Amino acid sequence: MEPRPLDYLAANVADWAKQAEHQRATGRRNWAVEPRWGIFGIPDAELRVLPADVDGLRAIELGCGTAYISSWLAHGGARPVAVDPAPSQLQIAAEMQQEFGLHFPLVRAPAEELPFRDGSFDLAVSEHGAAIWADPYRWVPEAARVLRPGGELVFLGNSSLLMLCVPEEDGVPAGTRLLRPQFGMHRFDWSDPEVTDFHLSHGDWIRLLRANDFEILELLELRPAEGAGTSYPFVTEEWARQWPCEEVWRARRGS
Repeated sequence: MEPRPLDYLAANVADWAKQAEHQRATGRRNWAVEPRWGIFGIPDAELRVLPADVDGLRAIELGCGTAYISSWLAHGGARPVAVDPAPSQLQIAAEMQQEFGLHFPLVRAPAEELPFRDGSFDLAVSEHGAAIWADPYRWVPEAARVLRPGGELVFLGNSSLLMLCVPEEDGVPAGTRLLRPQFGMHRFDWSDPEVTDFHLSHGDWIRLLRANDFEILELLELRPAEGAGTSYPFVTEEWARQWPCEEVWRARRGS
């Protein structure tokens, strides 16, 4: 059976192009700091999302955006490849490479259709990026395919609970009411802006990862420090201090 076309991809890529200046500013900031995760910038030293030693690892960043995670990995001695379907994002990543004097391959491709051989990588990482902008029923099997046996998958996305509470209106923060059902959550088509993202319940994530021969190592539900603040309007610090707005999954590819 032929795979379904990625009918959401063009609109998502176009929306990222509109955000180029904002992405350039945030990309520069993230290239210049020690690893910090999510919209509240929680230090990796606190979360321990990445492996303790990445030296020599072949790594792939899925939906890399401005590729700051690949820069963190490269500084640690890894050999990253940064992959994104949006030319505007890869252009900014190339600018950051020139500005910071750090170079690694940048590849234009969706995470659902990776142009790499089976078992090419030791580590696959996504912060938002493919973790929410690519269909998990397409990108997770691809991540499994390109990881070697024993390779690790790490991805951060919006929490399931946040996606049940965030309103349709752009810029309006999540409240304390459930606005949509959890059963059947998968594809979210928004009208303002016209983009598509993807979110699963915890049970569906577990089933999907196990179906693709992943052993689940950890689920981290992120809580920002008091006073952390964020520039993203869809959730407040007050909300995120009470309920997780982001979560990190760590899984290991079986043999």
